Amino acid sequence: MTNPHCPRQLRGMTPPPPPPLQPQSDPHGFKRRGVLFVLSSPSGAGKSTIARKLLAAHAELGVSVSATTRPMRPGEVDGKDYHFVDLEEFRRMTADGEFLEWAHVFGHRYGTPRAPVEKMLAEGKDVLFDIDWQGAQQLFQIAGGDVVRTFILPPSMEELHQRLLKRATDTIEVIDARMQRAANEVSHWDGYEYVLVNDDVEECFTNVCTILEAERLKRSRQTGLIGFIRKLVR
Repeated sequence: MTNPHCPRQLRGMTPPPPPPLQPQSDPHGFKRRGVLFVLSSPSGAGKSTIARKLLAAHAELGVSVSATTRPMRPGEVDGKDYHFVDLEEFRRMTADGEFLEWAHVFGHRYGTPRAPVEKMLAEGKDVLFDIDWQGAQQLFQIAGGDVVRTFILPPSMEELHQRLLKRATDTIEVIDARMQRAANEVSHWDGYEYVLVNDDVEECFTNVCTILEAERLKRSRQTGLIGFIRKLVR
């Protein structure tokens, strides 16, 4: 979520070391490391919709629920959509190093609590992050090769504007601000391993699933592969 050119540290503090990533079971008996799977996009380009579809389709995928100081919107549930906290509590969490990353966005603060992510990894789950390019950058600085970053582009800026209008959750002033921010966000597409254009949500969702499955199968994540190979050739 912030700082266009360098990783942002927590109020001058050195970020704590990354949590130990717990191995997950494989049908053949060996283990693999979890994936910290990041989805980013300009507001309205579809990352939240695709994130919901991923969670519905993959029971073994946990979600990172951000903390925020912004007001709760109609229909949102505390602890499910966001952890809604006041500014004083957010500052305390920041000072205590409780966030993996955090940022200012449209006048409010958003951050990823560390403890729930550690808990999901300990349970052998992959973790989904619905965060912006700045948060993705910070997370990558902390967790390195365990992070997989996918950026979702709208088919056009005109289509993005129409989607924000149809969503009807923001004022015209906020929508204008989101459009201005979108151009800056899109300019950071090259900080991601994968870039997709969301002109058809089902096709984009299928491609995201393909990326996730391929990353799970990477040799570098098959932590028990050497032992399995030795059993094959002994």
